[in-house]
Amino acid sequence: MSVEADLAFFDPERGEQKANQVDGAIGELSQFHETYRYYAQGVDLYTAKLPDGWEQRLVPFKPKSAEPARARCLDKHDLVISKLVAMREKDQEFAVALLRENLVDLNVLKARAAGLSCVPPAVRKNVLRWLEGVERRRR
Repeated sequence: MSVEADLAFFDPERGEQKANQVDGAIGELSQFHETYRYYAQGVDLYTAKLPDGWEQRLVPFKPKSAEPARARCLDKHDLVISKLVAMREKDQEFAVALLRENLVDLNVLKARAAGLSCVPPAVRKNVLRWLEGVERRRR
């Protein structure tokens, strides 16, 4: 479980400004964070390294309290692949936990990793190798 949510904006002209506003208003160490014990981090939409086609797989999030905003979340498999590109220990633990609980499908992850055209081939191979290692340990 995480106390942080990354927020990005589909606004090429003001996305960075909006991300900075998020950090100031509800970001880490803000009054919001102190009060509710979770926070948001404003991020650049294209910082994350995502598999091809991720934009078509965005999942609508429509709580009444968010209107008139139109929030969309990453598909869970795309999120895991993005984390595995970073390959930090916490990202690997996150992926293992989702796989262990059958919340993501290993074959879908492998297919998405193969579709990482936005990273160097060595990074793509590293993610695929990691997934293959998980698959071997599961047998």
